[in-house]
Amino acid sequence: MQLTSALIDGRVTAVGVDPERGFAELERLRRPLPPSALEVIGSVSPEEFSDSISAEPDASFRPVADAVFLAPYTRPRKIWGIGLNYTEHADDLSAGYPDEPASFMKGDHTIIGPGDTIDLPGQSRRVTAEAELGLVFGTVCANVEPDRALDYIWGACPVLDQTAEDILLRNPRFLTRSKNFPGFFSFGPVTPLHEVIGQFGGLAGIEVTTAKNGRPHRANRVANMIFRPESLISFHSKAFPFYPGDLLSTGTPGAVPIEDGDLAECRIPGIGVLVNPVRRAR
Repeated sequence: MQLTSALIDGRVTAVGVDPERGFAELERLRRPLPPSALEVIGSVSPEEFSDSISAEPDASFRPVADAVFLAPYTRPRKIWGIGLNYTEHADDLSAGYPDEPASFMKGDHTIIGPGDTIDLPGQSRRVTAEAELGLVFGTVCANVEPDRALDYIWGACPVLDQTAEDILLRNPRFLTRSKNFPGFFSFGPVTPLHEVIGQFGGLAGIEVTTAKNGRPHRANRVANMIFRPESLISFHSKAFPFYPGDLLSTGTPGAVPIEDGDLAECRIPGIGVLVNPVRRAR
């Protein structure tokens, strides 16, 4: 099951997506759930969400072609990104391997959803797209240890994190600007964490692929991260709290340069495929 938002008959509402049956509007279930995906994450456990969708009769579902799927939500309190978390990507940038996680924040103005356009900014001539595994917090998370870290995660999602790489390479202090142009964070839909772990037995076996124009560019498994998700959650929770709906984007196996007319893509089997067209303003 997946949680996201959709435009349906001119309305935006939260939906549950069953890969076999289509989508159902959460506020119209036999036992209604909140009409906002962010509200669902903050008030409904992932297990309850999955059970609610599974229990619905087939008549509650509509074909996916009847909706335009959007970013699950657009106003998280925090988007926290991780850089250089696979050795191969650090090599791409001729950067050393960090002794501690290299992290940064992104504003919610960067959020777009599946199929939305990544607009290339005028200040940059080299933008890269980076496929990543995103983790969505379901409860307040502060001062946790790695062995309990995943207890605070509601679900996982595909992410495309964009970087104005030429700006970043001029000066590492320009990281915030290079990461924060509008359209530089695409995500969705969200798969409940217990379903992800049920498929993979944990997060280590998940494979993330950055692709462009239908061709894989770079792939790697979570097992090969420098800092595993549990460690990232614990480390950062001891610096500041995460809140329901906050997003942790765990790093990319490889960044691909994108140009006008390209299709950027994140592929994570068992979690989702995210595709966004690229455009440069004329």
